[in-house]
Amino acid sequence: MSLVFNEQTKLLATALNTAATSCFTVGIATPMAGYIYNVSNLQTTLSPWTLGLGVTGWLSAAIILHLLARRILKGLKL
Repeated sequence: MSLVFNEQTKLLATALNTAATSCFTVGIATPMAGYIYNVSNLQTTLSPWTLGLGVTGWLSAAIILHLLARRILKGLKL
């Protein structure tokens, strides 16, 4: 029974960590690349403060999801 529980726990942790990676990609890497390469004239339409607030929010979400995944893994049974 604990093998099934452990696998389900690992699956949940993996899903949360994947969500954290997606938050990083969508909310940090993509906007930063768009800003650096000035895609669609983004540097003039988006202020650095707005970009910074958005990046901070997405980074917070990614960190929280990752830490939650790590906490869930602590519940594995021997």
